[in-house]
Amino acid sequence: MNSLRLRLILLLSIGLGIAWLVAAWFSHAESRQEIDRLFDAQLAQSAQVLLATTRHELRERLEHGDDEVPASHEYEQKLVFQIWDKSDLLMRSASAPAIAMASKKAGYSEAIVNKQPCRVLTRWDTHHEFMIQIAEPLAGRESLARHITLKILLPTFIALPVLALLIWFGVGAGLQPLKRLKQEVKQRTANRLEPLAMTGVPEEVAPLAQALNDLFVRLQQAFEGERRFTADAAHELRTPLAALKIQAQVALRSTDQTERQLALENVLRGVDRATRLVAQLLTLARVDPETAAMDYKPVELRSLAASVMADIEPLAHAKQIEMTLEDCSLSKVLGDDAQLGLLLRNLLDNAIRYTPAGGKVSVSVQNTNGISLEVRDTGPGITETEREQVQQRFYRITGSGEEGSGLGLSIVRRIAELHGAKLTLSDNDRGRGLLASVIWPAK
Repeated sequence: MNSLRLRLILLLSIGLGIAWLVAAWFSHAESRQEIDRLFDAQLAQSAQVLLATTRHELRERLEHGDDEVPASHEYEQKLVFQIWDKSDLLMRSASAPAIAMASKKAGYSEAIVNKQPCRVLTRWDTHHEFMIQIAEPLAGRESLARHITLKILLPTFIALPVLALLIWFGVGAGLQPLKRLKQEVKQRTANRLEPLAMTGVPEEVAPLAQALNDLFVRLQQAFEGERRFTADAAHELRTPLAALKIQAQVALRSTDQTERQLALENVLRGVDRATRLVAQLLTLARVDPETAAMDYKPVELRSLAASVMADIEPLAHAKQIEMTLEDCSLSKVLGDDAQLGLLLRNLLDNAIRYTPAGGKVSVSVQNTNGISLEVRDTGPGITETEREQVQQRFYRITGSGEEGSGLGLSIVRRIAELHGAKLTLSDNDRGRGLLASVIWPAK
């Protein structure tokens, strides 16, 4: 039942079968109704003829032979009748009973005559002197109705298998666009992400083809982003590795102990920079894929901030930077606590890195018109023209005097986007420095 073609055939066949049964029932009912009207009219005509015949003529017909003539046709019915003079039975056919076959009320009725269900017509003459009752067996009517219904529907029933076969080929032809679409997608290589041609695609298949085209566009963008990321990462790693090689060569060639010691210290610093760069690259690669289906849990931002600040305190202490967590209300957001901790750690790392010794870094959580996590520092700040650029990968402010890879704010921005928040950079509203805010809009 995984075949769409087979499902369509079965559904259509079942529908046709039900329609055929309904048509058969209606045909039989209509046929029986028309036959009843016809035979009732014949009964009425027979009664009218008998009433018009004189009593003497009826008596002579009965005296000279049986009224019942053997049936000469398969649908010819044997009629039985009685003629009454009010309460007296004047005459009857040979097979008619001696008692009234139905009530004396004029009209049609059904009764059991000679152990057979019959249609009985009771009729009085115009002077209300004679009453005639004519009975006709119902078996002939039902047999004729079934025969007519069978004659009408039998060709259709025989044609059902042929119709099912035609439907099979018709559905197969109708599914050809899906087969062509499957072949086109199947024959594509991994690097062929151009949109599918929509020319000649049926309306029912068009949404699927359009969804595939949208997927190809997203994959193309993702691959291009990954290629750019790989190229940029290779470029960024090439410089510190080249510097390490040079410093190692200096240490090998140097005969002066002081010069060798300085070169080895430069190697260690270069290793630290490369380690930090690789760690940030791995972090960015981990948060970059779509994680919208992630099971987020409520995260209390103030407790998260206190925990992250405790971890990063040694860096602030080494530069004699005062780091404070301001009083704020408890605010919870749905998210991943590890990623949100990484977001805040990068913001604090940037703030400490660019804040001069003896400066201040503060963290606060605001809960007005949405929730915002704010980090303020007393560093040089960022000009308005560069605030968008510093959030891009590997962009570094020239002349800052600080070493880095340009990935910190890019990581922050990506994590914020995955959590439905937005990173904004502005001047410190309390003096010199930068204010970095991660804002969750009000719901």
